[in-house]
Amino acid sequence: MRIGTFEINKNSPVFIIAELSANHNGSLETAIETIRAAKRAGADCIKLQTYTAETITIDSRMDDFRIGGTIWDGQYLFDLYKEAYTPWEWHAELFRVAEEEGLVCFSSPFDPTAVEFLETLDVPAYKIASFEITDIPLIELVASKGKPVIISTGIATEEDIRLALDACARQGNDQVALLKCTSSYPAPVGEANMTMVKDFAERFQVISGLSDHTIGSTVPVVATVLGAKIIEKHFILDRAIGGPDASFSMNEAEFSEMVKSVREAEQAIGVVDYKLTEKQSKGKDFSRSLYVVEDIAAGEIITESNVRSIRPGFGLHPKYLKDIIGKPAKEDLKKGSRMALNKIA
Repeated sequence: MRIGTFEINKNSPVFIIAELSANHNGSLETAIETIRAAKRAGADCIKLQTYTAETITIDSRMDDFRIGGTIWDGQYLFDLYKEAYTPWEWHAELFRVAEEEGLVCFSSPFDPTAVEFLETLDVPAYKIASFEITDIPLIELVASKGKPVIISTGIATEEDIRLALDACARQGNDQVALLKCTSSYPAPVGEANMTMVKDFAERFQVISGLSDHTIGSTVPVVATVLGAKIIEKHFILDRAIGGPDASFSMNEAEFSEMVKSVREAEQAIGVVDYKLTEKQSKGKDFSRSLYVVEDIAAGEIITESNVRSIRPGFGLHPKYLKDIIGKPAKEDLKKGSRMALNKIA
């Protein structure tokens, strides 16, 4: 999978996405500064969401459209999305600023009109939000554009995932990534279930990653260790500005710390290699080896009292101790000298 200048595969660095979502709080200036802050924080990408209240729901006051059981309790869907949406007339400018900052920029479309609009901006990839994973016609349309498709799985059963992947396959698009997501805002760490990151990659033969709504960096680091190649986190200039997503979004300092932790985790994972580094080889100096610990005269018998396994590691390997015990010394051996096989008669 290639997104902009980034090649994403099982050996590549983690591709880190800062999700703007509603964190512009209705201000183009805030949105622009958030993009610049994301770059400073170490993001590779800024992601938008492309919808209007009318394209994602309808203005109804019936009970079905009233939100319950979330941080948005009591609000109606239409009102929430009217507050949270990113005006489409901003998109071109936000894409321009992202390019100026050296960030990849793409979006999550929520209906066919959004897809066609984003095509006019030549987006390099598409993201399918968790709640859209069951919208198979939308996924087919997105996949038909021949660009990478990143799919969040926050509400998905295994069947939902397979249906979404099949939709991409029908369009001849195999540039697909699955992101483990917990659709809870904020999400409890205990429900992160990061072992699924590894399972996604093995079970579905795709790039896997994380769309994270937990607080802090722990879950992204764990995801990295388990093979995540894409990590997405909501990003905000300052939670004090408020907004629908503020409570589970990272500010610049927190995002920077997360990026640092992820990059260090990547370095710590390493590769399977039993060769010693130069520093590890030098550490052998502090290992155990066989030394003469009492003066031994020529012909005297080697015992566990006059030869011992001690530090440093310049003497004979301890595996030879049983072989030399009970044998006579070939020459006088001074206390503190290294034991060697050629000193045994």
